[in-house]
Amino acid sequence: MLSVTVDEMQRDPSKYLRQVEAGETIVIVQADKAIAELRPIASSKQLRPFGLCAGEFTVPDDFDAPLPEYLLSAFEGK
Repeated sequence: MLSVTVDEMQRDPSKYLRQVEAGETIVIVQADKAIAELRPIASSKQLRPFGLCAGEFTVPDDFDAPLPEYLLSAFEGK
């Protein structure tokens, strides 16, 4: 963990952002007191593997068949 002052951060913010992007955590201090922590965002969003549920669901043969008239009427508020 790297500590930098507010003045150092203001002089070259890109330098410190590159370090954060590389995985470094930076503590920003002012008057010898830590005021902020700058760290990379943990990427928790992983892609689901393709075919994860293969074979668990079968699409019925009439999946794209027209809806019955009574159901169409209900959707239309009749």
